[in-house]
Amino acid sequence: MIDGHGDDTYCFSRPIISNFSSNVFAGLDNGALKRYLSEHLDFIDFYPQPTAYSLCKALGQKMGITPDEVCVTNGATEAIYLIAQGFSQSTSAIVMPTFSEYGDACRLHRHRTVSIYNLKDLPSDAEMCWLCNPNNPTGEVRDKAELIRLIQSKPQTLFVVDQSYESFTFQPLFSAAEAVTYPNLILLHSMTKQHKIAGIRLGYITACESLIKTINCQRMPWSVNNLAIVAGHFLLNQADTFDMQAYLEETGRLKSELEKLGVIEVWPSDTHILLCKLRFGKSAALKSYLVEEHGILIRDASNFEGLNDQFFRVATQSREENDNLIKALAQWIQLY
Repeated sequence: MIDGHGDDTYCFSRPIISNFSSNVFAGLDNGALKRYLSEHLDFIDFYPQPTAYSLCKALGQKMGITPDEVCVTNGATEAIYLIAQGFSQSTSAIVMPTFSEYGDACRLHRHRTVSIYNLKDLPSDAEMCWLCNPNNPTGEVRDKAELIRLIQSKPQTLFVVDQSYESFTFQPLFSAAEAVTYPNLILLHSMTKQHKIAGIRLGYITACESLIKTINCQRMPWSVNNLAIVAGHFLLNQADTFDMQAYLEETGRLKSELEKLGVIEVWPSDTHILLCKLRFGKSAALKSYLVEEHGILIRDASNFEGLNDQFFRVATQSREENDNLIKALAQWIQLY
């Protein structure tokens, strides 16, 4: 899906003051990374490593796995398309509602896709199962013990578990070292989301060596540019100082304030992602109002399969921005 994702600030002439539409926290300070990249601009003169091998090696060392169990990609989206290509013409079950690119990648590579809304409904003939965990757009995290039981009980099914939002929850998730012990499990990871570097595009896959080999056979050389590789090395060597506990507490406060408005149902979430449903009105109209009157951008979630035109999604921002969103929503409600 080329159009219809979040962070579509380019569609509006009005400057966006607060962006709730993409699942990144805009308050992260990347000043040190920008200064570091400015000192390494000479790298744009040269071809990058064909498979970003040095970053695969560095990631492997950090996670306790080998470089041959890592595949660095141009964002998690390239990873999705590489996997779909590597296992083309499979029967793929996709757990909905979720990120549209799983289905798009599968259809592009001639998969037969089946939408399911509960893992208990996984078809017996499914050769692949695509699961976002933590999930976009709901923020839900699946029980890890249940996933382990399912993966072990379905050795004929290849499970693709997208953990792009793994840094935004305290719920138990698979580690890369665990993933490589399963011959039917692929994990997706996103440095883009974790470090607010959406413009650089940097993700990676972890899986057992044989699965990575199959995926690598599909990739084009030099898909990850030199500055992305440099950024990846820099970020791996930085201490994590972000207060996730405080951020998730602020998410809980935002959820509570949204519910106090009386016209918005907010789904339970294990992350910073909040899926909301209007009790009246349409999300597209609300999105337009917030942009035009307040410079606030939300994600119209009506194009997620299984949702309708009453759904929108927000990702928690700063306390001040969250309060401004609540005030703007209250003004919109008064117009009805």
